[in-house]
Amino acid sequence: MAKKKENILVIVESPAKSKTIKKILGSSYDIEASYGHIRDFPPKVLGFDVQNDFTPSFEVIPEKKAVVKKLNELAKKSDKVYLASDPDREGEAIAWHIRQVIDVPDDKVYRIEFNEITPKAVTYAVEHSRQIDMKRVKAQQTRQILDRLVGYKISPVLWEKMRNYHLSAGRVQSVALKMICEREDEINAFTPVEYWTISAELLKGKSTFTAELAKYKNSKVDIKNEKESNEIVEYLKEKGRNFEVSKISTRNTQRKPSAPFITSTLQREASNKLGYGVSKTMQIAQKLYEGIDIGSDGPVGLITYMRTDSTRISEDAQNAAKDFIINNYGDKYYPKTPNNYVKKSKNVQDAHEAIRPSYIDKTPDSIKSYLTSEQYNLYKLIWSKFVSSQMENASVKNTTIDIEAGECLFKAGISKITFDGYLKLYNENEEEENFSKIPDLKEGDELKLKEVIPKQHFTSPPPRYTEASLVKALEEHGIGRPSTYAPIISKIQQKNYVEKKEKALAPTNLGMTLCKQLVEHFKDIMNYEFTANMETKLDDIAEDKLKWNEVIKDFYTPFIVTVSNAKKNMQKVTIESDIVCPNCGSKMVVRTSRFGTQFLGCSNYPNCKTMLPLDSEGNVTEQNQETEEKCEKCNSPMIKKTGPYGPYLECTNETCKNRKRIIKSTGVKCPKCNTGEIIFKKSKYGKVFFGCSNYPKCDFVSWYEPVNEKCPECGSFLVKKITKKSKKLACSNKDCSFSKEIEEE
Repeated sequence: MAKKKENILVIVESPAKSKTIKKILGSSYDIEASYGHIRDFPPKVLGFDVQNDFTPSFEVIPEKKAVVKKLNELAKKSDKVYLASDPDREGEAIAWHIRQVIDVPDDKVYRIEFNEITPKAVTYAVEHSRQIDMKRVKAQQTRQILDRLVGYKISPVLWEKMRNYHLSAGRVQSVALKMICEREDEINAFTPVEYWTISAELLKGKSTFTAELAKYKNSKVDIKNEKESNEIVEYLKEKGRNFEVSKISTRNTQRKPSAPFITSTLQREASNKLGYGVSKTMQIAQKLYEGIDIGSDGPVGLITYMRTDSTRISEDAQNAAKDFIINNYGDKYYPKTPNNYVKKSKNVQDAHEAIRPSYIDKTPDSIKSYLTSEQYNLYKLIWSKFVSSQMENASVKNTTIDIEAGECLFKAGISKITFDGYLKLYNENEEEENFSKIPDLKEGDELKLKEVIPKQHFTSPPPRYTEASLVKALEEHGIGRPSTYAPIISKIQQKNYVEKKEKALAPTNLGMTLCKQLVEHFKDIMNYEFTANMETKLDDIAEDKLKWNEVIKDFYTPFIVTVSNAKKNMQKVTIESDIVCPNCGSKMVVRTSRFGTQFLGCSNYPNCKTMLPLDSEGNVTEQNQETEEKCEKCNSPMIKKTGPYGPYLECTNETCKNRKRIIKSTGVKCPKCNTGEIIFKKSKYGKVFFGCSNYPKCDFVSWYEPVNEKCPECGSFLVKKITKKSKKLACSNKDCSFSKEIEEE
C-alpha cells in the first residue's frame, strides 16, 4: 500500500519569498506569509507585568486577525508546519508568536532557517529542522521590553515639560540623535585656523610636473600666515636658486582586497557609490534576497541574507568563487590560499555569512534585463565586492622623488599598478592612478623653476554625519544591530528631530532642545557605553549566559528613580524663535500641531492667539498669497493662507470671510459613483484617508490610495499598500488575493 503523501505548510514572513521557495520545494508544500509580525504588546499600556518578573502579554495585531485565521486553517489541514521566518532574533520571535496562535500539536511544528534562498540551503534547512530557540526569543523580547519601558516612561515626562511638542524617546534613537547634536555643537564651536601650502611647478626638458614643499630649514613645513609664505616664496625666487633631484626611492607594496559586505558596509558603499539612502538600500536588498523572476528560471533568490555583521564565507561559496575567478580571469588572479576575513569590532554575531551572491555564475550583466536599474546597481555592487574579496592582491610600485632647493625640500610621488589583481574587478577608492605626470628622472638632475604657487587654506570643521557615516559611528560604538540601523535613522527624521541638509543629517531646533533635556536628565540612557553594554547583555541572553528578567530588573530599578527625578527637576521648555509677534510684540515660539506639523505661536498665548505657518525648512511661509480663485458666495478674490491644519482659501471680503480647504486630488475617478474624484482627506485624529469629492452624495471611503488600474483577476480597482517592508498594488476586493510589487521609479 502506497504511503500517503504529506501536506506540508511553510510559513514565511514575506509573500515575495513564497514563489521562490515554492519553486524549490514543490507542489506538496503550501507556502503562506505571515506578513511580518502578527502579535505585539497591547496598545497604550506597558504590556508586561512588572510585579511578576516582567512577564509580557501579547495580542494579535488587529490588521492581522484575518492572516492568523488563514494560517490556523491551513495548519490544521497540514501534517507538518515549518516556521521559516528570517534567520535572526526578530525572525525567531516571529516564529514563536506564530506557534502561539496556531492550534496544532507541538509534534507537527518545526523551525527552519536559511541564509540564502537556494535549493541546497532550503532543502538542508527542511532536513535539519529544529525547535524554536527560546533563548533568542527571550533576547528579542528583552529588547522590546526595554524599548517599551524607555518610550512609555520618558515620553510622558517630555509631553508634560515640552507640552507644545509631540515627542517620544526611543532607547537607541535618542543616542543616535545625541551623536548628531554633538557633531553640530563641534561644528558651531569650531574656529578655523589659517595655514599655507607651497608647490613648485618644475621643468625637465619640455615636461612639467608639480612638487610640494615638505621641509624648510630641516623642519616639517608649517606655514601659518601670508607673511611666512611670502618669505619662502621670495627665497625660492632668488636668482641662481638651484632645484636638484637629491634622492629617488622606490617601494613595492601590496594592496589587499577588503572583506565582502556586511549590512553597515553595504549601506555605506551604496550611499557613496550609488547615492542610495540606508532605507532604500535595505528595501532593494530585501527584494534581491527574497527572489527576482529570472525568465525561464522563475523566481530566484539572488543574494544571501542582508542583515548580518559577520564577514564569514561558507566553504561552498569560496570554492565557487575560486572556480569562477580561475576560469574567467586566470590562475594568477586567485591567491595561493583563500582569503578569510575576521571582523574585529564590538558585539559581532557570527550566525550568518557575509552578504554575497547566492549564485556566482549569475553575473550582473547576464541577468540585467530582469532587474530594475536600482536592483542591477546594488546587485552588481554586492557581486563585484564578493568576487574581488576572493582575488589576489594588487601590486603597486610607489616612487618618491626628493628635490632640494637650498634650505627647502620638495617631494613628488608616483604610484603605478604593476599587477591589478582584485582591482580588475573592484576598486573601493576609485583612485586615479598617476602613470605619466612625472617625467623620467634620476638623482642629480637639475630642474628649472617655472612657477612657485602659494595657497591659503583654513582648517575645516568636522563634517555632519551622513546616513552612511552615522551607521559607521553606531557600529564603532557597538550600538544597534544590522536590523536596526535603517529604522533608527528613519525614525529620527520622521519625528522632525533631524533633517537632511545637502545629504547630511542636521538636528532641528526641536532635536537639539530634546537632546539637551535627555542628556541632562537621563544620563545613562544617553550614554554610548551604557547602550553598547546593553547590546552585549542581549547577546548574553541569547547565549544563555544571563537571565532575561534579571537584565530588565537591573535596568528597571535605577531607571524608575531617574524618571521620578526628571519629573521633579526638568523645567518646562519652549523653543524661542527670532521672530516677534506681529500683533503684540512678544516672542514667537515653535509649536507642533496634533498632526505633527510645526508652526510659530505667540508666547503670550492665550492672550494672543497669533500663529505663523512654517515650511519644511522651518521658515515662515508667506501668508495671504493671492490666487485666481473667486469666492462662491460673493465672487470676491480669495487668498491662500496656512493654519496648523494645513493650507486653506479665505475670502478677502471682510463681511464674507468665507473659508474653504484646498483639496488635493488623486486624479482617480470614484469607483462607486463614477462622477466624483477620489481626494485626500483627514480624520479628526489626523489620519489620512481617501473619499469621494461628491460627499455626502457619495459615501465612498478607503484607507488606501486607489489607482487608475483594474485587478486582472476580478476587475475591482487596485490600491497602493505601502509598509516598511514592501510597496505593492493590491486588489480592493477582500475576497481577491491579487497583488504585485510597485515598480521602482
